[in-house]
Amino acid sequence: MAKQLNIALVGNPNSGKSSLFNELTGLNQKVGNFPGVTVDKKTGVCKINQDLTVNFIDLPGTYSLYPKRSDEWVAYKVLLNQDKEVKPDMVLLVADASNLKRNLLFCSQIIDLKIPVVVALTMMDLAKQKGTQIDIAGLERELGVSIVPVNPRKNKGIPQLKKAIEIAHQNLHIAPYKDFINSQTLAGESIAAIQNYLPNLSKYTAIHYLINHENFLLDKNTQDAIEQIEIDTKFNPTKTQAEEIMQRYSRIKHIMQQTVVESDPLQKALLTEKLDTILLHRTWGYLILVAVLFILFQSVFFLAQFPMDWIDGGFSKMSLWLTTVLPAGWFIDLFINGILAGLSGILVFVPQIMILFGLITILEDTGYMARISFLSDKLMRKVGLNGKSVMPMISGYACAVPAIMSARNIENKKERLLTILITPLMSCSARLPVYTILIALVIPSKFYLGFISLQGMVMMLLYLFSTFIALLVSYILKWFIKSTERSYFILELPMYRNPRWKNALQTMLEKAKIFVVDAGKVIMIISILLWGLSTYGPKNKMAEVTTTYDALVSQNPTQAAVFNKQRNTALLENSYAGILGKTIEPAIKPLGYDWKIGIALVTSFAAREVFVGTMATLYSVGEEANDNTLKQKMAAAINSDGSKVYSLATGLSLMIFYMLAMQCMSTLAIVKRETKTWKWPIFQLVYMTGLAYFLSWMVYTIFK
Repeated sequence: MAKQLNIALVGNPNSGKSSLFNELTGLNQKVGNFPGVTVDKKTGVCKINQDLTVNFIDLPGTYSLYPKRSDEWVAYKVLLNQDKEVKPDMVLLVADASNLKRNLLFCSQIIDLKIPVVVALTMMDLAKQKGTQIDIAGLERELGVSIVPVNPRKNKGIPQLKKAIEIAHQNLHIAPYKDFINSQTLAGESIAAIQNYLPNLSKYTAIHYLINHENFLLDKNTQDAIEQIEIDTKFNPTKTQAEEIMQRYSRIKHIMQQTVVESDPLQKALLTEKLDTILLHRTWGYLILVAVLFILFQSVFFLAQFPMDWIDGGFSKMSLWLTTVLPAGWFIDLFINGILAGLSGILVFVPQIMILFGLITILEDTGYMARISFLSDKLMRKVGLNGKSVMPMISGYACAVPAIMSARNIENKKERLLTILITPLMSCSARLPVYTILIALVIPSKFYLGFISLQGMVMMLLYLFSTFIALLVSYILKWFIKSTERSYFILELPMYRNPRWKNALQTMLEKAKIFVVDAGKVIMIISILLWGLSTYGPKNKMAEVTTTYDALVSQNPTQAAVFNKQRNTALLENSYAGILGKTIEPAIKPLGYDWKIGIALVTSFAAREVFVGTMATLYSVGEEANDNTLKQKMAAAINSDGSKVYSLATGLSLMIFYMLAMQCMSTLAIVKRETKTWKWPIFQLVYMTGLAYFLSWMVYTIFK
């Protein structure tokens, strides 16, 4: 029977930990949350050999065993065996060879915890570029643990790493055989007293019990005993930590002198440094950033156009064919106009979502995303945020839920709250299907200079405008939300790297799957429900419509096609969905919306992307069977006065509404979870919906 081993994957931020995790586990990953906290818990399975399977737990990146943020506390508690659910058998520590001195601090602390450990040494190529040579065998002797050079991006060293894990598993009872520093010298009397009370603790672990026992899973008697030891031995935690760090760096300096040969610090700058002189320039840096965003949105529109047209046209032809070959009946109508229409509304936007996420992943992989944070810090501070707010905001282009969760890395409470409150204003991928169909309806497909798409430009302007509104709201709210905390912006810029195309492809497939499965379930359920509401209505009203138009057809058989089309429209208007739309129509009429759009607005409060599925269902139910695409059906829609439903004014107004309104129940739920109160999600719902209504009315009034 194969054995299973739990291994905690730890390391400094930007050490290559995530790359190694992805390479080891592939698609065998799960994402949840650590119990009691809103921090992602990524786990993945890797088969070491026929008899050994490893469950890797990817812990949040941290620089040392003295946590400051909530994610660092998660890693800390797991390593100190203070997490009820996560119990690692050993540790795989990822260390950056190009920043070895800094990474060895955390490594040395892990060693002194006396946990079985294997070190994966990444960034060897960057170290070589810097002129740094590392004696791996000598470093192993000094540290007393196995060290394996790896390059997860190129799959180098992975077999050797698995072998090292296999060997370490055979000797799990054997902790690192030597102490990195003599912890006894830091607080000898206090340590001895703790070990006398808790004999199984190492000297260094005892220090952490003295410093952080209030946050540990200990009974009251143990807590009281440790408190008394602190008093009796006059334990000074600040002095102890300072002396510990000094001792560790002194030992690290000695080790590096013995095992590492570094080049002259005056050598020519690396490529990263040369690129940063341009990309972080106070003028050119911002121009390049705008150019990058321009290319991003042009690519989303241009590259996705053909596959989207193919999917949309394919579903239209399939629906027409099924209508002609299948017998008439309510079930067939449900299948074609409910299920199939809903499915087309899901799949048609998969190409754009895949392309957008793929390009964003490439930007992250290359290291450019961190530069965007750096460039934006000055602007962010003016509106009450800091540079770290940029990453959640940019992530909000993909999805507000994980973006809001990522704001926990912002130390200042006011800045974190402001970031949470404005992130849903960023144009997430759920808005992309709405933007796409509306832009195609009201914006001409024109190109300037042969390659600049007008529709792509409008798409980019929508994203930029949503960002501007988010910053404006933050600027206003900063005067009402008070804080006495000081704000700091400390950011480590990673080295520029070649993008991992495999990782980009994996992300594209994963996000497409999430959209189809998660959003698809909501869209499909609402599509089926909407079909029912659109097909059925009060019996007397529906019977009256049927009787009226049956009489008209019998009297004028030559006009049967016209009367049947009118009948379908009348039946839809008198259905339960039509009644709902007609009820709210007076409230949305000032925005240029009809009752069909009203239905879509109501259903979209479950999830924004439902808009397209709603339109697909409504126009399939209310129109005659033909091979027209949804876009064509919506373009042909007219009001009672003969004017187009989707005029430029209405289209722009609708884009603004969907850009700003809080139409996502999942986002409201996650805001409540992050803020631990319903006060802020309710505030978001009110201010975003009110803002959406006001600006949509302004746009419609200007352009009508």
